[in-house]
Amino acid sequence: MASLPQTTTAMILAAGRGERLRPLTDTTPKPLLPVGGRPLIVWHLEKLATAGFRRVVINHAHLGGQIKQALGDGSRWGLEIRYSAEGAGRALETGGGICKALPLLDDQRFLVINGDVFTDLDYGQLRMPPGMLAHLVLVDNPPHNPQGDFALDASGRVWPEGEPRLTFSGIGLYRTALFEGCRPRPFPLAPLLRRQMGAGKVSGEHYQGFWLDVGTPERYRKLQEKLIS
Repeated sequence: MASLPQTTTAMILAAGRGERLRPLTDTTPKPLLPVGGRPLIVWHLEKLATAGFRRVVINHAHLGGQIKQALGDGSRWGLEIRYSAEGAGRALETGGGICKALPLLDDQRFLVINGDVFTDLDYGQLRMPPGMLAHLVLVDNPPHNPQGDFALDASGRVWPEGEPRLTFSGIGLYRTALFEGCRPRPFPLAPLLRRQMGAGKVSGEHYQGFWLDVGTPERYRKLQEKLIS
């Protein structure tokens, strides 16, 4: 029997312009690009529903109206979808986007997923140890990020430097306290995480299943080939 998730609230980051996937993203927002017969973001929604999540917040900017029209209120998946609009101009980046969406999350702990990754990870199995402000899913370094992002030690703590270095998957559990004092303006998430790593407040795990950053036409084709094989 599957265990219940540690939180039933998730956020999918879907506000990126998808510059590297142009011209595909000139008329279709990246999260709605079809893979394996359905939009990329729908794979996440189905997995979240299966894992026991109930509320999903989706931020959007570029062609965001298409995302709302395609997904609606989420009831077809047994989810409640809320939307955090960032406007058609410059998106708020990862940190700013999460900060702006905090009032919609209604939970002290929540899962965040980059909308442009694909994985077979079971989201319901993720656990943040007591006392942590963030828990990151790390993966083997892909060819486009050979030096990795962070180090994971034997105790499950994540550090800015050290070995082995792994790549941040774009999937993590966070507490609202991580964003205390933030303002909804553009800012990246990584510096905020590094600051808390220095205080020993970030844990992580090394996921060795399938994961792909669907950020370029080449990787998009790779995922399409995998799902139809």
